[in-house]
Amino acid sequence: MNKTTTTAKIQSDGNVVEVLEDGRERRFAQTPMRPMTAAEIEAAAMADPDARPMAEDELRKARRIPRIKTLRRALCLTQEEFAARYHVPLGTLRDWEQGRTQPDQPARAYLTVIARDPDGVRRALQQSPI
Repeated sequence: MNKTTTTAKIQSDGNVVEVLEDGRERRFAQTPMRPMTAAEIEAAAMADPDARPMAEDELRKARRIPRIKTLRRALCLTQEEFAARYHVPLGTLRDWEQGRTQPDQPARAYLTVIARDPDGVRRALQQSPI
């Protein structure tokens, strides 16, 4: 088997480029480096213990990451900052993130609005005190 080392880097615009020996950069071709059929992809996934599909009982036991935590982290906010900015009680936010309770339907709707326009919600809350 022939082994070749390819040096690559991600540019600031998100494009991945190959770094040539002389230091120049060249964009990778848009074709897959190692094309695989759907059957080959499935076989490779099933052969990899870390990539295989979970059985039903494994899915039930899997630890779920609450979406609120993902949303808060995507906004680069601490729990305290998120709670203060969006007028959510800190204890409630912690309960949601730790899975002790789930947001009710109005809270889920509010979180959806925050996810879609976090700055708009922040501005609206700053302009009109409740």
